[in-house]
Amino acid sequence: WFYQVSSNDRLPCIIMAPGFGGVKEKGLSSYAAAFAEIGYHVLVFDYRHFGESEGEPRYILDIPKQLEDWHAAIGFARETEGVDSDRIILWGTSFSGGHVVSAAVKDGRIAAVISQVPNLDGRATAHVNSVFHILQLTYASLRDNCQTALGNSPFYVKSFGNPGELAAMTAPGTVKAFQQIEPVDYDFSGDAVAGRVFLNVLFYSPGRLAGNLTIPWLVQIAQYDQTTPISPAIKAAMQAPKSRLIMYKCGHFEMYIPPFYNQVIQDQLLFLKSACPVD
Repeated sequence: WFYQVSSNDRLPCIIMAPGFGGVKEKGLSSYAAAFAEIGYHVLVFDYRHFGESEGEPRYILDIPKQLEDWHAAIGFARETEGVDSDRIILWGTSFSGGHVVSAAVKDGRIAAVISQVPNLDGRATAHVNSVFHILQLTYASLRDNCQTALGNSPFYVKSFGNPGELAAMTAPGTVKAFQQIEPVDYDFSGDAVAGRVFLNVLFYSPGRLAGNLTIPWLVQIAQYDQTTPISPAIKAAMQAPKSRLIMYKCGHFEMYIPPFYNQVIQDQLLFLKSACPVD
């Protein structure tokens, strides 16, 4: 999706992508519309293997390739008519909230970054889960790798589920929250990821790069987050010289829906006007 603002001037562009196993239809349109309304171009994309993007087999979450997708999106935005190539802003949530840190540091020309309830430390994220859940996901990862090594179809795991179920995210209230985020005209019954990703997540900690992020960075965390722990985000924000950390008294998925969404988006708009204004 490209939200284009009519103007004779070259304007900033915000690039957005969904969280773990997500697609752009899952709650991103309300943010993008709000950004476009105040004068920012917005580019929203699906990672390869997900949503409207190509890639077979489906639902393969490959961290290095997702980072490649970020750099491809940045390159595309810079070449798009009407976009100021030096005023690119990266917006990520949950898993992509960590990706934007990695992408911004590597690119070196990004103007600002927004990370909403970000995953910044893989091991810390694993530790918020029960031992049983960790064992479930380890089993899923090993089984998927074995199946694909034998030339069989991937072993898939649901993106979200109730506590005790075999799913990527199972914190209490997760299923209900997803139902509130989903648009009524989109079928998410196929939400899943190939199990191989779970062992890789343990070794992915983009928060370690925070000290190299010298541009304005808004970090928004949820005090009662049971999906992405807040301690790595607090630590990372303290290491980044131009960070701004805001904590909300809610859970991970409550950030996407009213009433907390209303404050979250207002804080993002204020940050943008300060860090990378349209004028």
